[in-house]
Amino acid sequence: MSSAELIRIVSRSSPMALAQVERVRADLASAHPGIRTQVVPVTTSGDRWMGDLSALGGKGAFTKEVDAALLAGEADLAVHCVKDVPADRPLPAGTVFAAFLRRDDIRDALIHPGGLPLDQLPEGTRIGTSAVRRIAQLAVSHPHLRCVPMRGNANRRLEKLDTGEADALLLAVSGLERIGRSERITEILSVDTMCPPIGAGVLALQCREDDTVTIDAVRTLGDPDTWRETTAERTFLHVLQGHCNSPIAGYAQAERDGRLSLRARVFSPDGKTMLDAQEWAGPLDPATLGTSVAVALLRQGARELIDAIPH
Repeated sequence: MSSAELIRIVSRSSPMALAQVERVRADLASAHPGIRTQVVPVTTSGDRWMGDLSALGGKGAFTKEVDAALLAGEADLAVHCVKDVPADRPLPAGTVFAAFLRRDDIRDALIHPGGLPLDQLPEGTRIGTSAVRRIAQLAVSHPHLRCVPMRGNANRRLEKLDTGEADALLLAVSGLERIGRSERITEILSVDTMCPPIGAGVLALQCREDDTVTIDAVRTLGDPDTWRETTAERTFLHVLQGHCNSPIAGYAQAERDGRLSLRARVFSPDGKTMLDAQEWAGPLDPATLGTSVAVALLRQGARELIDAIPH
């Protein structure tokens, strides 16, 4: 059990993960000057493995060792990118999300060394990305471009671009901002051009559910609108039972008047089939909105589309 004086934060050892932890440490220091923090680094199987993620059981490869450290009592708090936390199964028993930090930019960025925007890239340009969501959408909007597999953290992908393994890259704007590399951005793509992943731009703080001391301390860092948006999105993904090979995209938006909207899409891997739904809700439970949008897509055939994709 943690004390109010010290919170041990488990983190992947990538530059991105450590930058995210530093944001949480700074927020905690500001909100609770009396609390000290300590970083407990782990290297996950997802960080070590450079092949297809589905071979490791999907996105959970990035969270398994972090969850284990939390449950074993070796750490009190984990910081996750929500987009990397599977929603087709519940959080590990005994853990809970205590807060979602204020959401960062949800959009994708194009990095092209020659400074060309997406619409001006010549035929055959190699785009470095392993995201099925991006591949499916590019197949529809820019079929003349060629996607080449690229994994590794953002810094590593930028290095691969610079050594010629691809001609351009697609990366999350929020990730580039967190590691201080936003100067590499050529163009920020609109959500209409490239619909974001579920949970884009959101950092989640995960604790053991019986550790009320830590939960109470970090709950104050949470943003209510981000909580509503993320709850709607993750409920949507949970109802759909999408897996890591499913090209699923979507984002919720909290309006100033209290309404919440959720737009979501499901694609076939080649992008030739696209299902689209958008709904608005008043201040009702965001999980209800997520369920409603998922049901709308299931009525359009999303279940058959997802089940036909190997995983």
